[in-house]
Amino acid sequence: MSKNSPPEAGLRSPLLAAERLCMDDMLKKYCGEFGWWQLRHFVLTSMAWALEAFHTMVVIFADREPERRCVGGGECACGTEAAAWEWVGGKGSSTVAEFGLICGEKYKVGLVQALFFAGCMVGAGVFGHLSDSKLGRKGSLIVVCILNAIFGCLTALSPTYPVYAALRLLTGFSTGGVGLCAFVLATEPVGPTRRGAAGMSTFYFFSGGIAALSGIAYAFPSWRALYVATSVPSVLFLVLVLPFVSESPRWHLIRGEVGPAMRTMRAIARSNGRDLPETALLAVDEEVSQHKTNKSTEDHVKIMTGSLVDVLRCPLTRVRLFLAVAINFFCSVVYYGLSLNVVNLGTNLHLNVFLNAVAEMPAFLLTALLLDTFGRKPLSIGTQWFSGAFCLLGGMMKAYGAWKTVRMVCGILGIFGMAGTYNLLFIYTVELFPTVVRNAALGCATQAAQMGAILAPFVVVMGERVPFLVFGVCGLAGGTLAFLLPETLNRPLYDTMAGMEEGEGGALLS
Repeated sequence: MSKNSPPEAGLRSPLLAAERLCMDDMLKKYCGEFGWWQLRHFVLTSMAWALEAFHTMVVIFADREPERRCVGGGECACGTEAAAWEWVGGKGSSTVAEFGLICGEKYKVGLVQALFFAGCMVGAGVFGHLSDSKLGRKGSLIVVCILNAIFGCLTALSPTYPVYAALRLLTGFSTGGVGLCAFVLATEPVGPTRRGAAGMSTFYFFSGGIAALSGIAYAFPSWRALYVATSVPSVLFLVLVLPFVSESPRWHLIRGEVGPAMRTMRAIARSNGRDLPETALLAVDEEVSQHKTNKSTEDHVKIMTGSLVDVLRCPLTRVRLFLAVAINFFCSVVYYGLSLNVVNLGTNLHLNVFLNAVAEMPAFLLTALLLDTFGRKPLSIGTQWFSGAFCLLGGMMKAYGAWKTVRMVCGILGIFGMAGTYNLLFIYTVELFPTVVRNAALGCATQAAQMGAILAPFVVVMGERVPFLVFGVCGLAGGTLAFLLPETLNRPLYDTMAGMEEGEGGALLS
């Protein structure tokens, strides 16, 4: 610095000499895209998916209809006095037995499930926004786990059906934020060429949770004990796992907290056996591309914050959001609709749930192996059309003799394809939106999926062939809409709306 240079120049020179990199570039060049740090962080964070599986699928066992027998022999049909028959396993074995949810009251079982998913729909939007703004990814995950533990244990104490239904609604509200917060937190520190496979792997934890739930339900036949047993793991996760999970450096970065973001990046590099130079400095993608180092506080805040309104204001992200919402809705109708047929097989319920969970895993593996070869878009189209085609074929099968077996196989292949799609859509949706609005957009897509989950039971009761035909149409419609989405394979994860506008060639509305 010359004698005539202003004092501020000396203070700015280190920044000017710094190598400003967006997070993806820093991961690829210095820190490593998926080393030991990311593996440990990914596994610990993704355990939350098992908790979501517990709270979502526990009703399969808690709300089942146990066998009943007449005290004096004969047939116990609807209209028979309750004193004339008894429940096998006692009233405490199920909410159906304890609250008398049979015959004319049977609809209340489906109502509880609908209320739970309605709560999930609201919670996904609320915690999607909070995790993008004040609470962060980790903070939101802490809150939802606390709420799940509280609401789950309180559900076990429900004295009446209305209280039980209300607590399931509240549990749905908190559960709606678990998956999306865990998914984003687990995948954001992963490099672009490894993010797809990592994202696809999160659903193994969800299926694993369902498989574990079948064992827990077998060990705790009482519905009240089962709710406690499926809520305690949330407390264990809070105490034993989350203290070792780091907040997303991307969230720190878009909040203007470069220091904490850099500390995490240095920890990643150190744990992965890599060297991160002192001159390397994280920056949002717009600052890197435009080389803006002297921005006012007002401009900085404008770039670093975002909401769902910003998604809708931008033509590029608005179209993507509408497509993501529609595709997630169709996918959910098919996935949950086909899954509900498990209870109609007439065999051991615990074994059925276990096998159903295990059967989804090959679909996850196959999709993950093909993801980086064929890309997100072709795979999304192919898996949905695969599922839709077999659902339509199943709808044409007759309901007797060997045709029943053929239709069952069509259903299995249908859920096989849609399980792969359901997995793929999370990573695809994450890559379609910038960091400042990523969880808000993912929350909207999750809300649409919950709407599909609410609708699915009503489709199932429409008859034998009609559900298959509806699922087939939904699968084909979802695959067709996926044609309108862009390919995101090996594309950067943008930090800001303006960065995406420049990178994708879109245009923001003024």
